[in-house]
Amino acid sequence: MNKKGALESLLFVAGDDGLSMDEITSLLETTPLEAQNLLTEMRASHNDNIHSGLTLIETRKRYQLATKREYAELIKMYAVSPFATHLSQAALETLAIIAYKQPLTRMEIDQIRGVQSAGLVQRLLLRGLIKEIGRSETPGRPIIYGTTDYFMNYFGLTTIDDLPNVDELFQMQDNESFDLFDFPIDENQDSQLAFFKADSVIPEQE
Repeated sequence: MNKKGALESLLFVAGDDGLSMDEITSLLETTPLEAQNLLTEMRASHNDNIHSGLTLIETRKRYQLATKREYAELIKMYAVSPFATHLSQAALETLAIIAYKQPLTRMEIDQIRGVQSAGLVQRLLLRGLIKEIGRSETPGRPIIYGTTDYFMNYFGLTTIDDLPNVDELFQMQDNESFDLFDFPIDENQDSQLAFFKADSVIPEQE
């Protein structure tokens, strides 16, 4: 196994939660020294490569892949552009999970969806629909997410209790697949049904 490639893959999947040194050494079955050397090589490789838009950062003793600062404005432009206006079914599914199950971490979102959601969570953060509301007390202290006032205003909600009652969505067996859009929606619900539609258009904030 190419450990540098394996490490990069793990960091990509970990997303904004990142990985601690203990997690890296355990997953790669290596020593802290070798893991640190791999991290150093990866950081240098990305930083020295002008064709790479990624870099390696360390925050609160956790390592994660991030976009380089010189592309920050471009990423913000994309987030509010017509290209990013339509939320995909996967993004809406992720948003629904956060709305109904908040507060929760990205790993908990992944467990419900059955796939990793790092990119989708970042998209929703950039759109202002969700926000970081704290950190869990579990090992690694992962970020906890919840919805924003913008989310509430857009979907015409006064409180989260105004959301359609879809408790059945989360009465799942372990490893059972989850598809929000297979759930029968009550057309008489007061909340905007655009929340459940894959072609929903989320305008940029004023």
